[in-house]
Amino acid sequence: METQRKNKIIVILGPTAVGKSDFAVKVAEKINGEIISADSRQVYKNLDIGTGKIKGKEMQGVPHYLIDIISPKKAFSVAQYRKLAIDSIQNILAKGKIPIIVGGTGQYIQSIVDNISIPEVPPNQKLRKELEAKTNDELFKILKKLDIRRAKNIDKNNPRRLIRAIEIARAIGKVPKLKSKPNDNYQFLQIGLMASNEKLKQRIEKRIKKMLKSGLINEVKKIRQSGLSWKKIHELGFEYQYPTLFLRNKIDRDEMLEKMLIANYKYTKRQMTWFKKDKRIKWFTTEEKDLKKSRKSIKDFLLDH
Repeated sequence: METQRKNKIIVILGPTAVGKSDFAVKVAEKINGEIISADSRQVYKNLDIGTGKIKGKEMQGVPHYLIDIISPKKAFSVAQYRKLAIDSIQNILAKGKIPIIVGGTGQYIQSIVDNISIPEVPPNQKLRKELEAKTNDELFKILKKLDIRRAKNIDKNNPRRLIRAIEIARAIGKVPKLKSKPNDNYQFLQIGLMASNEKLKQRIEKRIKKMLKSGLINEVKKIRQSGLSWKKIHELGFEYQYPTLFLRNKIDRDEMLEKMLIANYKYTKRQMTWFKKDKRIKWFTTEEKDLKKSRKSIKDFLLDH
């Protein structure tokens, strides 16, 4: 009996500032693809400069999905992302085009590639309010008591993730071990982009200085004026956390820049630690000769029956 042919999906991943978005647009143009973002902050409206969100001309007419879909006042879970990403994949395939998932949020990518079932636990606003008053250290200690296994794998500095993990653990006893199921519908090629530490540091510095020059401080002011608390803005990532402290006169401009750079370097290390666990990822540097090899890998994957 002939086995059902699986739909092919390209994944382009890697650390912050490595150049995934530009590369993905070029690939999409070549293979008749459309792009699904896998970035946990680009889902939010009005977080443009600080998330390095791809805009207008940079998209080169290539449709992009799951960017600007929710207010930053609302929580957005991996389960929600997975559902919307699968809907987007179906839409792209229905047009006879190739889905390309692009981003650096490992959990989002893994939820699709490994077909992971994620518990649907509704937000508990009362609990959230109580937890939001606590420090990251306090949240981490609470999670550790509830579920030591989840505590070992979580970003201790991300209050949103910590609160969500506590919320799930309180609701269903513990954060369940995510179960993956064989993916009967899709076949994936995961392309990882990487650069030397030195090159990545240069790219991060260039990117952050460009953000500040492009009006990041004003973007933070506007978000505040829209009704978001300083605490909530602080939780939106380093590019919002440190400008928030600067605007509240807690740090000066030089300190803000330095702290943003250090936090981003550390974050890229955590991203790479996550991605390196997945041995299916084919890694390429951002040198042109290597990018050429990666494009050949994509072409061969699409031609292989």
